[in-house]
Amino acid sequence: MDFSTALCKLIDYASRELALKKRDEIYARNTVLMLLGRENCEKRCACYEGEPLSELLGVLTAELPEEDRERVQDAVMGALMLPPSEVEETFATLYARSPARATEWLYRYSVASNYVKKDLLAQNPRFTGKNGLVITINRAKPEFRDPKKAVSGNSVKGGYPSCSICRDNEGYFPRGKRTLRTVSFTLGDGKWFWQFSPYGYFYQHGIAVNERHIPMHVGEETFAALLEFVDAFPHYFIGCNAPLPNIGGSVLAHDHFQGGGETLPMFGAKIALPLCHEDFPQLEIGVLDWYGTVVRIEGEDARAVVAASEKVRRLWAGYRDEKRGLIPEDGNGVHHAVSPTVFMKGERYCMNLILRSNIASERYPDGVFHAHPEFHIIKKESIGLIEAQGLFILPGRLVGQLAELKEALSAGKLPPSLGEFRMLFDEMSAMEGDPEERIREELASVCERILKNTAVFATHAETAEFLRGAGFSPRA
Repeated sequence: MDFSTALCKLIDYASRELALKKRDEIYARNTVLMLLGRENCEKRCACYEGEPLSELLGVLTAELPEEDRERVQDAVMGALMLPPSEVEETFATLYARSPARATEWLYRYSVASNYVKKDLLAQNPRFTGKNGLVITINRAKPEFRDPKKAVSGNSVKGGYPSCSICRDNEGYFPRGKRTLRTVSFTLGDGKWFWQFSPYGYFYQHGIAVNERHIPMHVGEETFAALLEFVDAFPHYFIGCNAPLPNIGGSVLAHDHFQGGGETLPMFGAKIALPLCHEDFPQLEIGVLDWYGTVVRIEGEDARAVVAASEKVRRLWAGYRDEKRGLIPEDGNGVHHAVSPTVFMKGERYCMNLILRSNIASERYPDGVFHAHPEFHIIKKESIGLIEAQGLFILPGRLVGQLAELKEALSAGKLPPSLGEFRMLFDEMSAMEGDPEERIREELASVCERILKNTAVFATHAETAEFLRGAGFSPRA
């Protein structure tokens, strides 16, 4: 395919998939030529016939330096899209009919523009373990084994945009955001916006971002905002990372939530120990039957759910038990916070409060309640909100390493190059089944053990005893 044919096909694609108007096609073509440093092309009647978008863009940018191609391709697609105002208007029109219809349109539009890299995401290995945990390997996401590098990767040294999720990124060429489109909504008295994640971890993975560039925090107003969000988008779940370094949130400088259209494994967990509180007789409360330490608060009364959640948060924020290594604050800062997450059960709000601690020790310098060192070959990165709910995102390097492990299992011998996998290899060697089945079973088992590492209380009973400090007691 030559340059002119690829350009004609791309213009036709934009008219079909990106709502490019017939009257704007000439202007769009000339804009693309300008972005590619071209002065002319042959006008042809070449229709889009389902070719991969990457193929068309590859032809158009073939003569550019390789390091420039991705950003220029992003700029080309941005030139063919609706401007942010028209995206906002279309979203609002569809939202008036159905919130789910509006988010589905925006998601499909983000895929069509190549902002959401759906083709790459589809290549990521994914399976559900026998323990119910979902395991994915994200080939597109770089591995940050050092949390400080993860944070620096989301900062902006020049001061504009202030960080990687500020709304000033919409259309910002240096960060490859020409195709980013966001939509506005309000939570309480604040202005927020929604955008989808380009390398989403799950279906319609998106970010709700406060328009004000203020630090991440979790408090009573956070719980109220989360409930407001699911009022507006009842088909989505929403939550946020605990505002602590090394716990999962890599953009702690900017207040934001994460959510989307996936049913995560934790949502199906039941209450293991039912509790009650005299102030909230209308709520169902309890310690969740989960690998981490989670308190569930469920009911139709939003104010009661918020107030009960705040009682738990306040208790945990100041809780000290040095025998268990639970220290809320020291010379290194605050160590206790909650990761709240909400979804709807019919007309009932279902709030899950995940108790998190980032305290470190000489034995566990990366965190006492972090993945322990024997599991770092599988996952050393922070265990964030999504993984704490049972969907694990493992590093892309494992694709090749697991292929080698599969051969090693078949041969019955671990090569020196895979020495870091010795413990896992020995465990898999004791299993039954073919190598592929054993590898999947082992990965699910490791992820389960990592979640147990994050639990701040060893048993449900210990969690219930802790909650007595805020007036919660076993339900008779």
